[in-house]
Amino acid sequence: MTSPASPPLSATARYTPAITPWRQTVAVLISAGVVAITAMAVAVLAFFIGNGQSPEIVPQLFGHFGLAALVVWVLLSVANGIGATRSWFLAAIAGLVSACLAALFATTATVSAGGNPFTPRIFEAVLASLVSFNLIFILAAIAAEVFLAPRVLHGILAFAPARPPRQIALVRIPASNLDEGELTHLERQPVDKARADEQWDNYCAALVAEGWETIEVDAAPELADSVFVEDAVVMFGDLAVIANPGAVSRRPEVEAVERAVRAIPGVTVERIELPGTLDGGDVLKVESTVYVGASSRTNAEGIRQLRWLLNPHGYTVVAVPITKALHLKSAATALPDGTIIGDPALLEVESLFPRFIAVPEPEGVAVVELSRESLLMSAAAPQTAAMLSSLGYRVVTVDISEFEKLEGCVTCLSVRVR
Repeated sequence: MTSPASPPLSATARYTPAITPWRQTVAVLISAGVVAITAMAVAVLAFFIGNGQSPEIVPQLFGHFGLAALVVWVLLSVANGIGATRSWFLAAIAGLVSACLAALFATTATVSAGGNPFTPRIFEAVLASLVSFNLIFILAAIAAEVFLAPRVLHGILAFAPARPPRQIALVRIPASNLDEGELTHLERQPVDKARADEQWDNYCAALVAEGWETIEVDAAPELADSVFVEDAVVMFGDLAVIANPGAVSRRPEVEAVERAVRAIPGVTVERIELPGTLDGGDVLKVESTVYVGASSRTNAEGIRQLRWLLNPHGYTVVAVPITKALHLKSAATALPDGTIIGDPALLEVESLFPRFIAVPEPEGVAVVELSRESLLMSAAAPQTAAMLSSLGYRVVTVDISEFEKLEGCVTCLSVRVR
């Protein structure tokens, strides 16, 4: 049954690539430039209006305030580069100091250009200009540095161009020695290789029929478990975390999967390193929450590394003890609305999930989200399929009985890249 008092789902987290030095430099220069141009424009406009909108005065104004704006741009580029926009107080100080120095420099240059000797009286007049002729420029620079510069800087740093939606599924043809795959919780049964190949073809065809582009990872005929491609990598939008399988025999599977992932445009690759181990089948994503099974294949160090990789991007990693099933997603998966479905007999701590529905068949724990309205699941769980249909989902079923003999499920056979 559904647990009561379900809290609302948190906002979706998003992987944000690291800020490059080039982007940081551009953001600093543009933010300082916006302040300089704003201060110059305000000062020129104010004096133009104050002098009866006389066109003759405009070249003189642009000459003086243009030079001041150039100096402000240089000084604020340095100030913003070392963090002046981190608080309004620092921004105000940076704006005041930069504008005053720029105004003094421009006024001195203007006086010197007129051929006037730089006497103490002229020096006093230059200083006095800070609260007279240059005051509007200084105030405008301070205001722009406080209110505009941080928005421009952070906007450029946070900008991420929208990419077209994608529906890619990485798949891998079954190995010739499929029946030798690792087993943890099931007794070994004979595997019909020809039937397994046919079921894999039908699985891929179901994905294609639902609008997914399938990309085949290079075959590994000698790696028995390589068809279960999900365990080699976990996708978080444009971030691919290359796993480090807990079974030593499965670690050679990773290399070809990583090559396939790197060939997808816009994807950034990180990895789990020894002594950490992590299988993709232990990772269940629900909006901003990432449930990770602490299983025989995923250890504490692997969970710690994943948490370290994801926390900066808004994800919360929650460890889930798993001892009665191979992976977390052998016991539970998620519906598109964030509700967890699973087999309570395979879960130690069901209460970790805010919303949970028990399924009537063990084979019904695993679903693949084809879209917000459609699910892919095993044909071996007709009661679960009927239950999910009654919840408003369109359910597509496939026969994967040969893979279920090897502790596989519909999620294991592909990596969805959205």
